[in-house]
Amino acid sequence: MNAITPDAAPNPHHAASPIRLLDGAILRRAVLDALRKLNPAQLIRNPVIFVTEIVAALVTFLAARNAILGQPAGFAAAIAAWLWLTVLFATFAEAVAEGRGRARAETLRRARADLSAKLLVRPDDRALYRPVPATQLSVGAFVLVEAGDLVPADGEIVEGIGSVDESAVTGESAPVIREAGGDRSAVTGGTRLLSDWMVVRITAAPGSTFIDRMIALVEGAKRRKTPNEIALDILLAGLTIIFLIAVATLVGFAHYSGLVLGVPVLAALLVTLIPTTIGGLLSAIGIAGMDRLVRFNVVATSGRAVEAAGDVDMLLLDKTGTITFGNRMATAFEPISGADARALAQAAASASIGDDTPEGRSILALARDRYGIVVEAPADAVTVPFSANTRLSGLDGAGRSWRKGAVDSLLATIGGVAPAGFAESVDRIARAGGTPLAVSEDGHLLGVIALSDVVKPGIRERFAALRRMGIRTVMITGDNKVTAAAIAAEAGVDDFLAQATPQDKLDYIRRVQSDGRLVAMCGDGTNDAPALAQADVGVAMQTGTQAAREAGNMVDLDSDPTKLIEVVEIGKQLLITRGSLTTFSIANDVSKYFAILPAIFVAGYPGLEALNIMRLHSPQSAIMSAVIFNALIIVILVPLALRGVRFRPLGAAALLRRNLLIYGVGGLIAPFIGIKLIDLVLSFLHLA
Repeated sequence: MNAITPDAAPNPHHAASPIRLLDGAILRRAVLDALRKLNPAQLIRNPVIFVTEIVAALVTFLAARNAILGQPAGFAAAIAAWLWLTVLFATFAEAVAEGRGRARAETLRRARADLSAKLLVRPDDRALYRPVPATQLSVGAFVLVEAGDLVPADGEIVEGIGSVDESAVTGESAPVIREAGGDRSAVTGGTRLLSDWMVVRITAAPGSTFIDRMIALVEGAKRRKTPNEIALDILLAGLTIIFLIAVATLVGFAHYSGLVLGVPVLAALLVTLIPTTIGGLLSAIGIAGMDRLVRFNVVATSGRAVEAAGDVDMLLLDKTGTITFGNRMATAFEPISGADARALAQAAASASIGDDTPEGRSILALARDRYGIVVEAPADAVTVPFSANTRLSGLDGAGRSWRKGAVDSLLATIGGVAPAGFAESVDRIARAGGTPLAVSEDGHLLGVIALSDVVKPGIRERFAALRRMGIRTVMITGDNKVTAAAIAAEAGVDDFLAQATPQDKLDYIRRVQSDGRLVAMCGDGTNDAPALAQADVGVAMQTGTQAAREAGNMVDLDSDPTKLIEVVEIGKQLLITRGSLTTFSIANDVSKYFAILPAIFVAGYPGLEALNIMRLHSPQSAIMSAVIFNALIIVILVPLALRGVRFRPLGAAALLRRNLLIYGVGGLIAPFIGIKLIDLVLSFLHLA
């Protein structure tokens, strides 16, 4: 994952390693998994396919009985075979979707290799530790992590600072800075410390680390059905019961009409009428939606969150570390009247040589980038490191002296009075939400450096894209209203909430939710945890605290708040895909009536031949063609279920028209073409 610095800004479009849509290794394993899923105890969760399996078993039994008794069994056996293939193709679709998640989990599992830990005997004594396997660490234990060590488990840094390589988790190569205190103190098991040292308090027991949870989630092992899926399951089960009753009543109707309808024919009619297409693909669509999130380096802890993301209409973002970098950086040199800007930059850089804070380093970077200034201390120079007591840093050498620091501290040191222009610059920087630092050379005031919590690049454009999608953005911050307004205007958010406490954030979310809005919250700090838990979609930044990651139902491994654009698009794509394939499935059933109903009743009612608009070869061919098409269409639609229907930012009415035109009309036409082609093949081969 990229460190959040000016030199290494995160790529909002970074994605996990691509996996081919139909990878050979995944397909081979999916075939075996599909066979295992034929277990009725597992299949009963899918009522449509469960009924199909029962019917397939019944027809198989009758075909076997006929064969044993020496009666014709070929037609029944063929129907049974294709019914079993229908069930197998449905379980295969789910197995392929799970296999893709399993493949992504392999890279995470490598980061969970056997780890050892330096368990501290006493938390306050770094010199006294003993090596233990990471699996023996308990929650609350303190471990020492030194340069080159792997972090043994999830934890919070209680002492120290260091550069951490989190590529094993995020896929990004640039290291990040982690330090005790604040909102960047969380570390993840399996990541590597590249520099310095830190003492970490373990916060996750073995087997429940962040990587363990990620592996379980992307594999689908703990995936639960979402409310939308449950509702659709109920609808599909209801349709199945209705058609089951309808088919059962045909037995009496046929008897009254003098027709004899065999069980294989009735079985074929039932399976082609019930919504087997969407029933076979429903689970795969949900799993694939979570898989698409992983490709954008977002891990969802539930399918419910993915669905809710598709309907989100308000986004709340914490300012520090989410909209801004979270570190004050030098953004401008403002000289006093009569002073030269380059001379001010030279003096500021000289005074910052001994300042190893992020602010000091940013001053050196700004002087280098804006004026090409690279300072070196004279041989006999003495650096004055920054101190929290003096709030100053500087350099003394060759009879010269440079100082920079807090305005009041520097003015007290040089014993001067700030000129009017200088005071105006200081006041303007403070009003804009920045921090002014004064600079002097040989006791003379030169000007001021503006430090600002810099808004992340490109974020304004991303917020504009969210606005076009109908999502209102609100920045939440503890800053005063003046500072908050300045940052909000620069970032391009729609509104802001200033001087907000954790309770204020929570109350705000509850208030807008009571108005019927679905709210997404992005945050990274412990103070964001209550709001992340209350939001319909809580996106925690990976760079944030353990509390924030636990409270959210999504974790963004790139720590990019505008990633919600992709999250919302994937959520909408999931809902659209499910709706489109449901429309296609129901439209399919309408067309199949014209194939199978005339074939069943044409012997007793010759007038029904007029409904045989496909001109199918024979009643047996019509029934067999419909059953074969019913099975094959599931396989044909597996890639679409995995890839998803492309999302376009259209209105609800336009989206409905597009859905009906493409998948409704397409669902009506496809069976006519498919069943007719299968009928021609069966006729040519004399199989029906």
